[in-house]
Amino acid sequence: MSNYFNDLGQPIGFPTPNWQACQTPPTTPIPIQGNYCHLEALDAAKHAEDLFHAYRQDTDGTIWTYLPYGPFEDLETYKRLLETWSQSKDPLFHAIVDKETNKAIGIASYLRIEPEVGVIEVGHINYSPELQKTPAATEAMYLMMKRVFDELGYRRYEWKCDSLNAGSKSAAERLGFSYEGIFRQATMYKNRNRDTAWFSILDSEWSAMKKAFESWLEPSNFHPDGQQIKRLADF
Repeated sequence: MSNYFNDLGQPIGFPTPNWQACQTPPTTPIPIQGNYCHLEALDAAKHAEDLFHAYRQDTDGTIWTYLPYGPFEDLETYKRLLETWSQSKDPLFHAIVDKETNKAIGIASYLRIEPEVGVIEVGHINYSPELQKTPAATEAMYLMMKRVFDELGYRRYEWKCDSLNAGSKSAAERLGFSYEGIFRQATMYKNRNRDTAWFSILDSEWSAMKKAFESWLEPSNFHPDGQQIKRLADF
C-alpha cells in the first residue's frame, strides 16, 4: 500500500484505525485437519517415540544441521526435550501427524507471537524423511497459515532461517513467502555464527495464496504414487 502523509508532508504509512489485537494461539489448540495430515499440540508421551524413530531415518543427520539442537542418540534424551517443549506457550509446538498411519512424522511451531501488532512466526520446522517432499509437507504449512490468517487474524506471518540453509530458503519461496533480506550476525548456535534470512507473507496476500494452495492440494492434482501433476507455482 502507498504511504500516507501528515500535515508536514512527512510519509507516515497507511492508517489502521480499526485495528484490534489478534487472538493468541490457544495453548491446547483444536487439531487442524487436512486431507493428508493433521496438526495437534505436541505431547511428549504421545509423540516422542514416533518422532524419534521417524527422524532416525535421516541416517546422516542433515535435518539437524541448521537447528540449535540435535541429533539425539537416544529416545529418553529426546523425550525430555519434548516434555519441555510441550509446556511452552511461545514457541507453541505442533506435531504433524500422518493421516494414514496416525503417527507423528514432523514438528512445527508458532513463535515470537505478538498479538498486539498482529505478527507471528513459523519455526522449529523439522520434517522427517517420511514427510519431506510429500503433499502432507506442503499441507502442514498451509494449515498453519490458515489458522494464523483465517482464525486468529494476524497481519504478518514470518519465516526465518540460517542464510546458508538453501533448502529452507527454497521452501519459503515455494510456499509464497517474500524474501526481505539478511540480518548479519543475528545470533550464534552450535558454536558458530548465523546470518538470518527473513521472509514474510502479509494478510493482503493470503486470499490469492489460499486459493492456490487449495487447488494444488486437490487429490486430482496427484498421481496414484503421490507425485504432483501441476506445481504449486502453476497456481
